[in-house]
Amino acid sequence: MKLPHRRQFLHLAAATAALPALSTIARAQAYPTRPVRIIVGFPAGGSGDFHARLMGQWLSERLGQQFVVDNRPGAGGNIGTEAVVRAPADGYTLLLALTPNAINATLYDRLNFNFIRDIAPVAGIVHGPQVMVMHPAHPTRTVPDFIAYAKANPGKINMASGGVGTPGHLAGELFKIMTGVNLIHVPYRGEGPALTDAISGQFELMFVSGSPSLEFIRAGKLRALAVTTATRSPALPDVPTIAETVPGYEVTVWAGMGAPKGTPSEIIHKLNDHINAGLASPGIKARYADLGLTPLVFSPSDFGKFVADDTQRWAKVIRAANIKLK
Repeated sequence: MKLPHRRQFLHLAAATAALPALSTIARAQAYPTRPVRIIVGFPAGGSGDFHARLMGQWLSERLGQQFVVDNRPGAGGNIGTEAVVRAPADGYTLLLALTPNAINATLYDRLNFNFIRDIAPVAGIVHGPQVMVMHPAHPTRTVPDFIAYAKANPGKINMASGGVGTPGHLAGELFKIMTGVNLIHVPYRGEGPALTDAISGQFELMFVSGSPSLEFIRAGKLRALAVTTATRSPALPDVPTIAETVPGYEVTVWAGMGAPKGTPSEIIHKLNDHINAGLASPGIKARYADLGLTPLVFSPSDFGKFVADDTQRWAKVIRAANIKLK
């Protein structure tokens, strides 16, 4: 039998070595061939659920397979996140990642996963402000007025939130640290009940997500003193930023998409391209503009850096305020 020449052998070896890479690319080009789950670590009806359903519908229409929302609430989003961490890294299980994922990395002493290490960033979706709100009957109308009022009444002003370690709670704690005011934190079981009591004047102050508070602000049921982002919100253009009074203050809440570590990069980039196309589409842009949210158009690596930076930012607040879960 005639053995192949050395050159033929090398060509055969190179072709064989390339087969796994070609197979991965072929799978990515065909992806998805069956329904994809988007896991949300919070109950149906919340803001995370809304983002997942809006983007899931877009991806379903673009990619020809159903992107099904799967709500796994509990432990501040950690139950849903862990389900994704433990899922096969094949692109068929995704995570609707939210600000609490960045917070929880420090807030919880023990987690069965490391969010930065175990979740691959896919794409940003949106970001927006918390809004510093008060009942319209309260005598203060601006951030400087409120700071002066709080310093004249130390330990007498209640600041409500949707719970310990929520973005609204931490936005308030950062405000306390940077202004030196003494506020009493009143945690509720969810932002909705706290917002209801804010409207009825049960407490003085709340930092609340922009989306659910906009209709009450516009109707005059709540007074917006300021937004927490570095720039003013297009949805509330006449409302100043806290940073205009407290230089350097900034809090942004965000949503994005993640996948289990090890998900093929070709699939991640395919999803990233389609999500970014959705964020540029007139219909989705208009929906988010109505809610005072801004598209977060990133590459996977840029989104990963954004999340890592936000995780470090919240870690500093949690440690400085000595926030503990009971």
